[in-house]
Amino acid sequence: MRKIEQQMVNAIKSHTSFSSGNTQVSIDANTAHVFLHGNHIASVVNNNKVMLNLNTLKQYPTNTTKSRLRALGVNICTKQGVIFIDGKEV
Repeated sequence: MRKIEQQMVNAIKSHTSFSSGNTQVSIDANTAHVFLHGNHIASVVNNNKVMLNLNTLKQYPTNTTKSRLRALGVNICTKQGVIFIDGKEV
């Protein structure tokens, strides 16, 4: 896991806002919203349930997006240009 991803995860766990480079974490109530280049990629509810923004993922299926999601515990991969989450095609 990259240093920025560890900082992102630590911010989510400690329920504090975070911003570094292209990654931001915004906190409200019991939800942490994760942004990459200003695009919402996921929300983490109660520090454990990850809710993906599939529209952003489909629009920006970059290695960085997938790496940030993996750091959140999402089982994501790409095979022959097709994105899979938990073995199911997106």
